[in-house]
Amino acid sequence: MRLAFTIQRYNPELDAAPHDETYRLDVTRGMTVLDALLRIKNELDGRLTFRYSCRSAICGSCSMTINGGEKLACRTSVRKEWERHGGITVGPLRNLPVLKDLSVDMGSFWGKVRAVEPWLRDDTRPPDAVPSASRVSRFHNVDACIMCGACVATCTVHEVDKRFLGPAALAKAYRFVADARESGQARTARLASLQGPTGMWDCTRCNFCVEVCPKDVQPMEAIIRLRRESIEAGYDETGGARHVVGFRDLVARFGRLNEVLMPLKVIGLSLRKFLHVLPLGLRMLLKGKVPNPLHSSMDGPERVRALLEQDRR
Repeated sequence: MRLAFTIQRYNPELDAAPHDETYRLDVTRGMTVLDALLRIKNELDGRLTFRYSCRSAICGSCSMTINGGEKLACRTSVRKEWERHGGITVGPLRNLPVLKDLSVDMGSFWGKVRAVEPWLRDDTRPPDAVPSASRVSRFHNVDACIMCGACVATCTVHEVDKRFLGPAALAKAYRFVADARESGQARTARLASLQGPTGMWDCTRCNFCVEVCPKDVQPMEAIIRLRRESIEAGYDETGGARHVVGFRDLVARFGRLNEVLMPLKVIGLSLRKFLHVLPLGLRMLLKGKVPNPLHSSMDGPERVRALLEQDRR
């Protein structure tokens, strides 16, 4: 069967902007997108540029945008893509500078991974730091990351703020926070370094990184666990931490969320922040969107509290 492949091309030395080129290729049973790209390069256009290495979904080199989603070309079936989308479109990873065609500059990605110091900060093992299956299971598969960059390419926060550490780096940070071999002092220092405006609290929990991860690392879940560890360590004064703690406290108190008190939980006693959110509150009041702040608890709030306590344990 002969299929058309639309590939985004861009040579910064010759092109003013990226453009699409279409190639027609006879495909065979079991062909992957990477197989097709290699044949296009070898048979139709030797100028086509892309990265690949292991062809076994281990190295992460061939990560690219295929039919609008971040995928590994070596494990993406041409047939399944055609049946699902009615065509094959291939482009570079989004939100990363394009070097040429399908190859992107991963420099910023690696810089952010190095920024979280993905190694044990202290070789002094705590007394209970005994390697075991139960301790290793705390990593929750984050050590399976192959650094393909797909999660960063699809991250909505990284799209608007390139300074954001990103899902891969934060998931890697959690892997060392959860490591029993790191001393308590080093662990606390690591959590403290991630409290800034480009750290763990910037994630909007859009879940896109979980959807595209080829190794089921679930970076967003790792970020949530990182936040829990941070709050338990006493870092509960950032806006994000106050939101989490306030949300839980209100639900525990009323059995449901109180939307009027929730902003006050986040801003605390800051008059400046109160005046900043006051216009929004007035507009909500005029639109009938502000519930009675003194509303009673729902029936059986103690059952909600029991669930929250069970989750905490």
